[in-house]
Amino acid sequence: MILLALTPGLGFDRSRWAAVLRAGVDGFLIREKQLGARALLEAAVWCQDTAPGVPLWVTGRLDVAFAAGCGLHAPEAHPEVEPGLVPLSRPLHDENQWARRCHTDQLLVSPIFPSPGKSGPWGAGRLRRFLDTLPAEGPRLLALGGVDPSNAGSLSHPRLAGIAAIRPFWEGDPRRAVAAFRALE
Repeated sequence: MILLALTPGLGFDRSRWAAVLRAGVDGFLIREKQLGARALLEAAVWCQDTAPGVPLWVTGRLDVAFAAGCGLHAPEAHPEVEPGLVPLSRPLHDENQWARRCHTDQLLVSPIFPSPGKSGPWGAGRLRRFLDTLPAEGPRLLALGGVDPSNAGSLSHPRLAGIAAIRPFWEGDPRRAVAAFRALE
């Protein structure tokens, strides 16, 4: 199970970020809308230096992704990005988006469970029905939104590569969260 940790949008906090980066996650997505390009690039380079084996994604800044040599997570309103420029991640909020986004490297299917600020969760059943319709090849799919160790086991499906989350990694001990997710494998 791939575990992608998303930053919580509270700014660049080296000690907290280091704890999550070193907790055993398989990827790290910087989602800090308030950071300008220079600060975001500095944070990205710091992450790569701190955890060189952890794949990194930055949200919404193609220029920073290029400069840092990392992946881009292009949020909903982001302009289309030509495939192959950088590793590309996109959200998938509705099954109808699949045809337009199936050529990316990674899709974050969300929200799966009730999440603060999000409406209309998919639920485990809808997610599994959608995954059943997909070809075996294609982008890596991660479940996002209200996913934690208590409900992640209900999402098991051969086409789902793992989960993406904020709260399990940032509220409490990130190593404990990683261990709880790994225990489900």
